[in-house]
Amino acid sequence: MPKGLVVIDKERCKGCGLCIESCPFGVLGFSDEYNSSGYNVAAMVRPEKCTGCAICAQVCPDVAIEVYRLQPQGAKEAA
Repeated sequence: MPKGLVVIDKERCKGCGLCIESCPFGVLGFSDEYNSSGYNVAAMVRPEKCTGCAICAQVCPDVAIEVYRLQPQGAKEAA
């Protein structure tokens, strides 16, 4: 199964929770951190469950999320 990495721009996140609610694998949750605007931001709380589906990035109204798919160890890139 592919693994993913979710990168959240903490300064753009306003803590609306749409990404948390939309994640089918329960990867995201609220962190203990707050940004400079005082919003409780989202973070990966179960990174091992992330598949890189990018649903969270698609629903984010602030375009604060980037998703990367990680290649398994030993996989060769297509030429």
